[in-house]
Amino acid sequence: MVDLPEEAQAAALRAVAEIGAKRTDHLTKADELTAPLREAAITAAKTGAGRNRIRELAGVSPKTLYAWLTAAGLDVRTKASPKKEV
Repeated sequence: MVDLPEEAQAAALRAVAEIGAKRTDHLTKADELTAPLREAAITAAKTGAGRNRIRELAGVSPKTLYAWLTAAGLDVRTKASPKKEV
């Protein structure tokens, strides 16, 4: 039996559609969790928890965490300038 190119394309497109739908579902769930995660991270920072630990447990970048903290009115030190080699 010979597979037709159209059948191979249809199978590939079905796979794309299935995976794309799963991805969309996961991204929607992630978006729904962002606000409570942000609030929990801010609360943790207010209690004195280490910011690196908060960031690691939240699974967010330093830029994201510091943006959340800044928006919440918490002090965030500015990034140090790169050291120059002598």
